[in-house]
Amino acid sequence: MGRIKIFDTTLRDGEQSPGASLNIREKLIIAKQLARLNVDVIEAGFPIASQGDFDAVKLIAQKVKGPVICALARCMPADIDRAWEAIKPAKKRRIHVFIATSQIHMEKKLRISKEEVIKIAVEGIKRAKKYTRDVEFSPEDASRTDINYMCDVVSAAIKAGATTINIPDTVGYAEPEEFAQRITYLRKKVPESSKITISVHCHNDLGNAVANSLAAVNAGATQIECTINGLGERAGNASLEECVMNLRVRSNYFNGAFTSINIGEIFAASKLVSSLTGISVQRNKAIVGKNAFAHEAGIHQHGVISARETYEIMRASDVGWEGEGIVIGKHSGKHAVENVLKEMGYEFSKVQVSAITSRIKDLADKQKEVERADIIAIANDATQALSGQEQKVKLREFAIMTGSNVTPTATVKLEVDGKEKVGSATGVGPVDAASKAIKQLVDPSLKLTSYNLKAITGGTDALADVAITVENKNCEKFKAGSVNEDIVKASVEALIKGVNYALMHKPKKSIKPEDVGD
Repeated sequence: MGRIKIFDTTLRDGEQSPGASLNIREKLIIAKQLARLNVDVIEAGFPIASQGDFDAVKLIAQKVKGPVICALARCMPADIDRAWEAIKPAKKRRIHVFIATSQIHMEKKLRISKEEVIKIAVEGIKRAKKYTRDVEFSPEDASRTDINYMCDVVSAAIKAGATTINIPDTVGYAEPEEFAQRITYLRKKVPESSKITISVHCHNDLGNAVANSLAAVNAGATQIECTINGLGERAGNASLEECVMNLRVRSNYFNGAFTSINIGEIFAASKLVSSLTGISVQRNKAIVGKNAFAHEAGIHQHGVISARETYEIMRASDVGWEGEGIVIGKHSGKHAVENVLKEMGYEFSKVQVSAITSRIKDLADKQKEVERADIIAIANDATQALSGQEQKVKLREFAIMTGSNVTPTATVKLEVDGKEKVGSATGVGPVDAASKAIKQLVDPSLKLTSYNLKAITGGTDALADVAITVENKNCEKFKAGSVNEDIVKASVEALIKGVNYALMHKPKKSIKPEDVGD
């Protein structure tokens, strides 16, 4: 089938997406990225629409090398002249003219006859042809145009000098099979179409833009018009990244069709367009979404760790994708958790990995998303965990009462050397009250000399990381910490660890001078 040209209309049709307005500098930045992506054609804008659009197209024509620089124009002399003035500085340039051909457009919008439409189309193409040999023509709303009339218009357009004929599914009305049949019929009914480029421009109103574009390729189309992230009016256009990667991954299905796109620049282009337009990419967007190569389910994670091909049909690195391939959450299994921990330099026993996995699942149930920083905090906490034999003091339960105009009070139940003890205390805050209650039950001489709290990740449900220092009567200091989504619980657990460290500590014997040899 050969090479399929990629015609990018992000800066024209994509910018027509509500809320996606770009200034001249931003358009130039995107155009340069499209050149790095190696698209064949950049439709830089609609120069007659505004002075800003004209200036942007002209600047891109001056500054961007590589792709053909194209400007859109209605089949009207003023539009065509303005388009030429804008693209004239480009080394490779194209004028893209259009007129509607569907019955509803001719009756309700243009209010002219079929014969007049053909006459205007021919005159427009001939005028554009005086400026440049590369002229594209589109019968707007082609998918709702009588197919024989569409062929008549296309035949006249080719005779007038059009070198590319674009068949637009302007309102996303077509279904893949019927759209492919339209292309097949056109090629058969208009034999001269074999000598020019047949292009397709599909909208996504029914979610078929990519499917229709690819069906058209199998029917003989040799150019796809598309946008980064599928940006565009209403539900958007065919997504460049999806069209390109379909042709790459399923090349055999498309009879060896290929593009010249530098796929390593796809993700960068997606991020840039999203950032400058302010239109976010949905998490589950194919190819460039945050979840596109992410795995949370334990079965999938185990498979991907064993062999990437089990659940991935393309490499994330090929498209420049950035993100975590293994996403840890409540559906994750211990294989994925162990793999992530090893990547971060931790070595745990199977029992410890199971315990950490359990904690991660509990956290994910509460805050939905677990970040790497959360996992590190939990892993660090696990490295400090004391065995049952080392715990002279075990926390059984605690209750805190606090609020406005209420003195903070803590009641704590501990097991100290196998005996259960209950104590209460008040303080300036819940942590101070809990600290006093614990010391009262264990060793009143212990002091809490430092207390630090930080949120691991943002949000009110963030994992709290508490670090404390406990000091005994000999002024020896013991550091401890704990992480928990509950700040008070993390604080109490850290205090219990600190107390245990202090009680486990055996002071060194003082050395008498007479014990030192010669």
